[in-house]
Amino acid sequence: LPAAGVSLRLCSTGGAPGGINKPVIERIIRVDHAGEYGANRIYAGQMAVLGRSSVGPVIQQMWNQEKDHLKKFNDLMVAYRVRPTVLLPFWNVAGFVLGAGTALLGRKGAMACTVAVEESISDHYNSQIRTLVEEDPEKYKELLQVF
Repeated sequence: LPAAGVSLRLCSTGGAPGGINKPVIERIIRVDHAGEYGANRIYAGQMAVLGRSSVGPVIQQMWNQEKDHLKKFNDLMVAYRVRPTVLLPFWNVAGFVLGAGTALLGRKGAMACTVAVEESISDHYNSQIRTLVEEDPEKYKELLQVF
C-alpha cells in the first residue's frame, strides 16, 4: 500500500499498438512533439512582449490551442514509448526568442511569424498523413485523426 498522501497510479505496459512501423512513428511523434513544444515557446515569447496589448487575448487564445496540441503529443509519446528530442533545450530558448523578437516588431510581426509557422506545420502534417495513408490508413487511424 502506498504511504499516506502518496497516490498509486496504474499504467499500461502494453506500449504502442502492434504491427506499426515503429521507426517511422517514433520519428513522426518526436518531430511533432518538438514542433508543438517550439510553438508553445513562440507564443510564450509573444505573450511576454504583447500580452498586455490589444492583441494579447488573441495570442493567448492561439497559445491555449497549442497547449492542447502539446498535451496530445505528450500523451502520444507515452503511449508509443517515444523519447523526446535531445534538442528540447534549444527549442525552449529559440522558440521564446523567435516569439519575443517578432513581437518586438509589433502586432504585424507577431502575426507574420504565426502565419509562417502554421503554414509550415500544415505542410509537415500533410506530408506525414500521406506517408501513413500510403502504408496503411486503417493501421494508423488514431494517429491520422490526430493530425
